[in-house]
Amino acid sequence: MKQIAIISLLALLPTLVCAQPAPFFERTEADLGTILWKEPATATFTIANRGDKPLVITYAGTDCGCTVAKWTETPIEPGKSGEVTATFDAGLLGRFQKTVGIYTNADDAPYYLTLRGHVVSQPTNYDETHPYQIGNIRLNRNTVDFADAYKGDRPMVEISIINTGDAPFTPVLMHLPSYITAKSVPETLQRKQEGILQLTLNTEGLTHLGLTQSSLFLARHMGDKVSEENEITLSATLLPDFSKLSAAERAQAPRAELSETHIDFGPFGKKKRHSKSLILSNTGKSTLEIQELQVSNPALSVTLKKSVLAPGEHTKLKVTATAKYLKKSPADTRVLLITNDPNHPKLEIDIPLNL
Repeated sequence: MKQIAIISLLALLPTLVCAQPAPFFERTEADLGTILWKEPATATFTIANRGDKPLVITYAGTDCGCTVAKWTETPIEPGKSGEVTATFDAGLLGRFQKTVGIYTNADDAPYYLTLRGHVVSQPTNYDETHPYQIGNIRLNRNTVDFADAYKGDRPMVEISIINTGDAPFTPVLMHLPSYITAKSVPETLQRKQEGILQLTLNTEGLTHLGLTQSSLFLARHMGDKVSEENEITLSATLLPDFSKLSAAERAQAPRAELSETHIDFGPFGKKKRHSKSLILSNTGKSTLEIQELQVSNPALSVTLKKSVLAPGEHTKLKVTATAKYLKKSPADTRVLLITNDPNHPKLEIDIPLNL
């Protein structure tokens, strides 16, 4: 009987030893951006309990009197989360980095959280650095262009944003295309805090070579609608993947050349349309293929006699501009050709149009 009791106790020992809280911070650093002197700024850190016993935050210590920490004082049950908030009240101007030590019942050693940022005495004039405004948010750009993105790449473009409002703001992007992923760093912007919107292009999600254009919209508040006032325009130019070509294959590649890459029709006046013909040549050593031909404005049309050219061959490309389809202020008027020339996969013809 005694032997059975000992065996039972030994069977329980692994459970007794392994049962403990396990704190996990979703982030351990917070960039408060640019803040005003004597204007407190707060960062919130989420702490999850990934263990199998309740987690207790016993104390949060700061490295100066300018930082005050608060925390979830009730036990955090397994699988649940709590919070630590750290508020920095700047006494000095300039850049800063402050540390908060979090003590728990999981370990004798503290877990360290970091606050950093830049303290200024006067509000920054954002007209030059962040000229675009959507609600209380200022942006350094409202257009995103993934130029020359090769198939298989995942390029990223960043938009710098600043919360000029008095309340915290969590960026939410509406109508995000399936081939774009977005991330806000930090996730929530405090008052006067600067952050970054990271937009990443998944080129595998694009359906065709050449130019793809779309829009996304930054919500100014919960339940916001889409409009020109909160629009961010997107464009991506997808090029073929030549990464697997050998040096020998590149040496034998086709070479695309245009007789002109700029056409100036001048004012239309009383004319209804303008036309001009260009010569597209293959000066390479293998067959040239025009894989995509696009125009960026409905006022333009293009005819290409041949889309496949043998080495030494050329063909005529005719560009026509029609006045009645011309917008008064076209944002982009060009012709785009995508080829299998690894050195010149993209050919562009710039065509300024004026009524």
